[in-house]
Amino acid sequence: MRFRSTAGERARHGNLARSSIAIALVSVVFAGTAHAQGGGGTAQPSCTGLSGDACQQAVDFFHYMAPQLGTAMTGGNTTLAQGGSMGGRRLGLMPRFAIGLRVNAVMGNVPSFEPLPVATPAARELSTETSVVPLPALDAAVGVFKGFPLALSNVGGVDLLLSAAYVPTYEGDNVNITPDKSLAFGYGVRVGLLQESLVVPGVGISYMIRKFPVTTLSTSSGGADMSVNDLDLQSNAWRLTVSKSLLLFGVAAGVGQDSYKASTSISASAPAEATITTPVISSNVTRTNYFVDLSMNLLLIKLVGTAGMVSGGDILTYNSYDNPADKSRVYGSVGIRVGL
Repeated sequence: MRFRSTAGERARHGNLARSSIAIALVSVVFAGTAHAQGGGGTAQPSCTGLSGDACQQAVDFFHYMAPQLGTAMTGGNTTLAQGGSMGGRRLGLMPRFAIGLRVNAVMGNVPSFEPLPVATPAARELSTETSVVPLPALDAAVGVFKGFPLALSNVGGVDLLLSAAYVPTYEGDNVNITPDKSLAFGYGVRVGLLQESLVVPGVGISYMIRKFPVTTLSTSSGGADMSVNDLDLQSNAWRLTVSKSLLLFGVAAGVGQDSYKASTSISASAPAEATITTPVISSNVTRTNYFVDLSMNLLLIKLVGTAGMVSGGDILTYNSYDNPADKSRVYGSVGIRVGL
């Protein structure tokens, strides 16, 4: 995530963010420190003294950015290009499975960091910069129950779902990213309402829990220091999906709901001032998610592109922003899926 205090730093950090996943995370977590919508949030009581305004902006930044990170981690379909269940075993032997690697990218906004040397945080409207918020994801699905025969399809099939999220360790001149562990795993289940066949689309409902590695992010600029300590983020998401393969191409679409739960503590200090550390603060935002997958079928491989949108949810901050935190967010994904 980026920490901006001058135009030169913004440009330099922006270039780094585009160059690697680590810097992309830096852009998201430290692109600014302000707030989202304003008007509904209250000041953090522990943000006092000459570091109080920097501390409050950091708290607002957490509330502003956590839902965007949640969307980037969660994406759309639980399994790329899949609607119904996978089906049981193939030819009575090994179970059907799919493994997918994708990069989700949210068209987000990152707040600017504009602390004032005041004893009491001053609520005001802060600016944001449009920024893509990307995260990679690895997903797997295994068919464990074929379901019950019904005319040209099966109903009630069951798949087990797994996911993995990765955050690298990064040490830069002004930004450090330190995950407790670089990998975090998630899990879920899908129940097929209809299994896809030559003439029947696949329809299914799934529930997935994804986790972000617990990570500490710190930065310094112009004598000011800020850190997001032990950022813990989890998304709980359900999906209703439908899919149909059309020889070389396929399409899938779905709707669902995401719940992003995050917690952290914030540390901030101004030049020559003692460091302020907040107690653990939390964010819990629920958003509606819509998406469409388009895929190209190449034997055992599918190349998949996704377009989606999330909307809704209450995101309250003390400061306000030129782009409200609760605005609808467009996202996209590109990925490859391999399976039988």
